[in-house]
Amino acid sequence: MSTAKDDPVSVRISRALAERIIAGDVEPGARLRQDHIAEEFGASHVPVREAFRLLESQGLVVSEPRRGVRVAGFSLDEVREVAEMRAALEVLALRQAGPHLTKALLEEAEAISKAGDRASDVQAWEEANRAFHRLIITPCGMPRLLRTIDDLHSASARFLFSGWRAEWEAPTDRDHMAILAALRAGEIETATAVLARHIRWSGQEPRKPALRKPSAAARL
Repeated sequence: MSTAKDDPVSVRISRALAERIIAGDVEPGARLRQDHIAEEFGASHVPVREAFRLLESQGLVVSEPRRGVRVAGFSLDEVREVAEMRAALEVLALRQAGPHLTKALLEEAEAISKAGDRASDVQAWEEANRAFHRLIITPCGMPRLLRTIDDLHSASARFLFSGWRAEWEAPTDRDHMAILAALRAGEIETATAVLARHIRWSGQEPRKPALRKPSAAARL
């Protein structure tokens, strides 16, 4: 089995940079200097350029002639686009995964969702939320589809962190419980309908949060 140490240098660099961009440690528009990054990771410019291409394919950076590589910005339209794409693709994955979901797997998904409800910060909540979504669709047996969904989740996380980096109170996610209830009952179409609504809601126009609850666009 491949481990992080076995990954090509370019993949390790792109993963590290992606984590910084998604967490908001590197601001939109910031220039990524090839020589500085090569020095930081003890690499030549070749894997750094390949890492930039990987990040560009994820929509995290943009390459501009004579201006180099910069961290990509994003708009509300992009938030909505990602939500629509996630809804369509995760529904497809869940339909394929549904017949293969075991009782043990659904119990694990419930435990993950409850852990998210107890999250002390936005990063912990996002990790639990992503793990829940990933777990219930993994049995679809479609690796290319899962990789695409992973990229979309990274974009969702970036929107989330940009909109909710100060005060945080983890929401109780009733949609997750409704999805699990439908899956346990063998009602896959009901589960996919709840899932689609749940994801599309994250692409709605954000409203001013009240009582320290995250905005609509923040809860992905």
